[in-house]
This record gives sequence, structure tokens and C-alpha cells, in this order.
Amino acid sequence: MQYRKFGNTDLLISEIGFGAWAIGGGAMIGNTAIGWGDADDAVSVKAMHAALDAGINFFDTADIYGLGHSEKLLGKTIGKNKEVIIATKAGNVSKNNQFTVDYSGEYILNACEASLRRLRRNEIDFYQLHTARLSHLQNGECIAAMHQLQKQGKIRYWGISLNTFDPEPEAEFFIKSKIGNGFQLVLNLLNQKALPLLKKSAESGYGIIVRMALQFGLLTGKFDTYINFPDNDHRKKRLTKEVIDASNNVLKPVWALCEKYHCSKTQLALSYILSYKEVSTIIAGIRTASQVKLNTTGLFKLDEADMKLIEQLGLNDFVSVLGMIQKQS
Repeated sequence: MQYRKFGNTDLLISEIGFGAWAIGGGAMIGNTAIGWGDADDAVSVKAMHAALDAGINFFDTADIYGLGHSEKLLGKTIGKNKEVIIATKAGNVSKNNQFTVDYSGEYILNACEASLRRLRRNEIDFYQLHTARLSHLQNGECIAAMHQLQKQGKIRYWGISLNTFDPEPEAEFFIKSKIGNGFQLVLNLLNQKALPLLKKSAESGYGIIVRMALQFGLLTGKFDTYINFPDNDHRKKRLTKEVIDASNNVLKPVWALCEKYHCSKTQLALSYILSYKEVSTIIAGIRTASQVKLNTTGLFKLDEADMKLIEQLGLNDFVSVLGMIQKQS
């Protein structure tokens, strides 16, 4: 395992992290699936131990994942391990059986206390506003709450998990205001809208966490045809047959690189992201010990020419797929 410095902080984190959304299980808010289908806690615990054995020291979760279950399971399994760096998020909430958001100062302060209890920790290493928008930042309550939590020693560093399709306004606000320590953003072979932010963010001292590196599994190559997801798996509405077919079609020139590098599609997708030196870590979603091995072995640096090829394809042919995914998100 290789390790990278997280921006201007003193955190040295594994370049592959543990995305803990899926281990939260098949939670629902009303009729809306907010998880990845049912999860076996025993299997999840084995996956976490396998991750530690592989050198993963960065675990990312959120209070909404499994409606708190992901945090509870992390806390029970690795909460007391001081060598583990834990990041979590707040702002997405269930209220009156509806999915909504709350970035009020009061909510952020209370949410942090609840996360600390579930994680069995005295402080959170990296606390994030969970896809807060520009209006929430301009209101200022959530920012004041983060500063208060930091002064109280309840969080070490903080930042924002940027929205999927238009991350620039919120990132620019942070950079211009010189607040926070890191960004979580989406970057993969299909969605490259955050590329312009990478260099700018790194130059300003922000650590970069990349999520959705495998686009909900689309970039592993295992969805050659449509799969019937259960009702409590959010992918049932997002990964429609049309999205899967379209993505498989436009990715053909990219998958040709697997033969050149003698790698799997997963290895190519992850290696592409890690080839950007500005990236601190990828939080690949992990459910099993076998996925730990798949996500942490055989990684490499792509040639500059191949990076450019992927970027050029992404700026053109992938627009239609992105539009389909956005409609389903």
C-alpha cells in the first residue's frame, strides 16, 4: 500500500480507502433506497479486517449510511484503533420519513456528537458537510459550527463532500474564503467534471478524496447486461438498462487499454485516478474481503498519452451517459 499526504494536514492516508456506504445495509427512507441492498455485518467486519491487513488506514462513512448503522459498525470494529483515520459526514437527513438536508448550526453540532458516540471516538479525523450547496455555505451557520467543533477538539480537520455534477461553486467558495482542509469529489472514467478543480485545489492546500471511482460498479466490467437490483438498492433506479448499455458502448476505446497494461477493468479505473498526483485517496466502496484484494492489487501509473486519450473521450462521448445518470440520481 502506498500513502499520500492529505493536503496541508498532518494526515498520511492510504491511496486506497474504505468506502463504508454499502456496509450500512439496505436502509430505506419512505420508498427511497439509500443503501446498496442487504449487508451481512459478519461479512462487513471481515472486510474491514482485510482492509487493515492490506494497509488501508482511511475509512470514510456518513451518518446517513444505513441511518447510522455504518458508523456503529465501524465504531464497534475499529473505533478504538488509533492508527485508523476516520472521516464522516453530516447534512443529509431523514425527516418525517422523507429524505432532506439540514445544514443549520444546531444540527451540525448535534450530528457530530451523535457520530462520535456511534464511532466510539473522542474526535473525528475529517468531518465533512455532506454535499452542502452554495446557499448553505453563504448562510454561514454550518461553517461556524465546523469552526466551533474544531476549537472544541471534536474534529481535527473538516471540509465538504462536493455534489456530483457541478462541484465548482462550492469548491471555489472554500478556496476564496480559505476555509476547510479537503474536498471529496467525483472523478472516474465517465465523470470528469471535477478535473479542473484538481490542480487548483491541491495548489491551495486541500486534500482530495475521490468517490464513485467505479461509478456504482459500472466500471468493474461486471455489468455486461442489465442486473435486477433489489428494491432497497439505490442502483435499481440509477443503473437502468439504458445507462448500462450506453456506458458499455462509449467505454470500448478505454477498455482496449486493459490489453496494453495487462490489467482488469477495475485496476484500470482505479489506476487512472491515482495517476493524478493531486489525488490523496480513492474511497472505493467495499463490502467483502475479496473486494479489498481486487481494489488494492495490480495498480499502476498510466502513460501521459493514455491519460490524454481518456480525458478527450470523456469530454465528448460520455456526455449522453452522464445525462442519463444525472436524471436517475
